[in-house]
Amino acid sequence: MKPMPQFANTPEPPYLAVIFSSQRTEGDQGYSSTAERMVELAAQQPGFLGAESARDAEGFGITVSYWTDEGAIQAWKADLAHLAAQERGRSSWYAGFHVRVSKVERAYAMT
Repeated sequence: MKPMPQFANTPEPPYLAVIFSSQRTEGDQGYSSTAERMVELAAQQPGFLGAESARDAEGFGITVSYWTDEGAIQAWKADLAHLAAQERGRSSWYAGFHVRVSKVERAYAMT
């Protein structure tokens, strides 16, 4: 997978965050190439602000994607390629996952 910038370049709040926590199954099974493609496709969606992702050696990962509004999140959730990846995730790639959507009210950083 191509390296993703470590920190998303988000605007001043408010905006929304979709937090996807997952436990991978063993083996790649096409996961890496699909994950890379999903980031590329998400970046083309209206309202996408950026994403940050990390996964540990045991397969537990968290990806946070940032969006301007709920409509942008719903449009991405309904994207046909994303729907196919979601189905593959349920059937092959994930032992389990949680999705949480939250509003970012405040943000600050150390640079």
